[in-house]
Amino acid sequence: MAKINPDTLNLEERVVRTNKCQKTTKGGRTMSWSALVIVGDGNGYVGAGLGKARAIPDAIRKGVEAAKKNIIHIPIVNGTLPHEISQSHGAAEILLKPASQGTGVVAGSSMRIVLELAGVHNVLGKSLGSSNAVNICWATMEALARLKSAEDVAAMRGTTALALQPWLNKEEAAHAEHA
Repeated sequence: MAKINPDTLNLEERVVRTNKCQKTTKGGRTMSWSALVIVGDGNGYVGAGLGKARAIPDAIRKGVEAAKKNIIHIPIVNGTLPHEISQSHGAAEILLKPASQGTGVVAGSSMRIVLELAGVHNVLGKSLGSSNAVNICWATMEALARLKSAEDVAAMRGTTALALQPWLNKEEAAHAEHA
């Protein structure tokens, strides 16, 4: 897959979670922070990154840089996902289902932020395993990266997208009658 240039996109960034970590040494306690940051343009491009530093602003900056390196493009069909998908990462397991128009983003935790910044408007999401925000975010990103559009599947099988989706012919015919 070709690398996506983040400079050409109009990216919005959101901090999902900050986590404080303390290390006790003989000289005292050393504190550091990690920040989970999501970037997306609301038009099918989204990325996630984890930044770690001694101060929160530095951790967020590093998280944004890491997220811009991990941007992926996802296929969106009529504001929703092309098909159902489940994915696990660590102990977190998620399930994403396409939803009909007007449903909205029905998902919790970091999954909601990833889907909103990706530009998915109607989707059902469920976290089935651990509620760790970082692992849910990575599982969501992996699931979105595995999504395939009907055109991609048709090209792999050597057929057309209309042959894979015969109900589209009926919908287009009904649309033509009403127009």
